[in-house]
Amino acid sequence: MQAESRIGWAVEMVAPQPSDWLLEIGCGHGVAVTGVSEKLVDGRIVAIDRSATMIAAAKQRNVSYVAAGRAVLETVELAQADFGDARFDAVFAIRVGVFARGDPSRELAVLARVLKPEGRFFLFHDEPAGNVDDISGRIEARLADSRWSVESVRTRRIDGIDVVCVIARPGKFENGTGGPD
Repeated sequence: MQAESRIGWAVEMVAPQPSDWLLEIGCGHGVAVTGVSEKLVDGRIVAIDRSATMIAAAKQRNVSYVAAGRAVLETVELAQADFGDARFDAVFAIRVGVFARGDPSRELAVLARVLKPEGRFFLFHDEPAGNVDDISGRIEARLADSRWSVESVRTRRIDGIDVVCVIARPGKFENGTGGPD
């Protein structure tokens, strides 16, 4: 299935470690939650989606991980989310439109607060009629507008569609490779 292939690549790229704290934005049915939770021991994934229907499906799919405390699923939009004191090793989003087609400044401000200093944001996006340069260019421009630095861009062709992964973190670099300013 195309979604599972794309999601499988996303979990592989994020590479969760047993003790990591992760955040997934727009978790849908919870397929990535399952993939991440399988790798956690004392870590946790917090997965959010603005759809209560999707969160219900994700909870049903991941009932054992929720019961074990490895997965927390919440119905909330990222811009309104309150994660308390939680800080995340990595955040990822798969095909969340605001990052490619909207103004994600509020969402990126939330992420800048909740990522650990060494944390990274993995943004996966594809559009059947889009090309990778256009997609990554739009995403990179939106990140730059909010003073985020792009560390790398990777692509993979999955089921005939090019999927882009932009890896970024808060803080713009002077030369694209140094530390935050």
